[in-house]
Amino acid sequence: MPVLAATAHDLDDLTRLFGGYLEFYQVPRPAEEIRSFLGERLARGDSRLLIARDPQARAQGFVQLYPLFASLALRPSWLLSDLYVAPAARRQGLAEALLNAARSMAEASGACGLQLETARDNHAAQALYERLGYVRDAVYYTYWLGL
Repeated sequence: MPVLAATAHDLDDLTRLFGGYLEFYQVPRPAEEIRSFLGERLARGDSRLLIARDPQARAQGFVQLYPLFASLALRPSWLLSDLYVAPAARRQGLAEALLNAARSMAEASGACGLQLETARDNHAAQALYERLGYVRDAVYYTYWLGL
């Protein structure tokens, strides 16, 4: 399945897929809010969205990345914030294709790395990340301050 940079023409499909992503994490939101959020990301260019389509051009998955800087490396990096594959398209290598496309995009931008996090109980995702060379951080804790 080809993975391409998403554009405003992909917004309907992205909204549907992102809705599934939020359902998976048990934080559903109205489609209008999702569409507005994603539309802003595309319009502002403050994230990169990649979308995967099957041979019939149906959108089956996406990945969203945000630019960061790795201060200790003095180089740019990327946060792989969101990754989702529609249930009917799982177990076909699509998540791996999305991750590889994200890696290629990051490498082409001169980034020193990709950062991601996942739920502690998402063992299938963890196994995929580790198979692709991602290393679980054993030095730093992640904290969050809700505002």
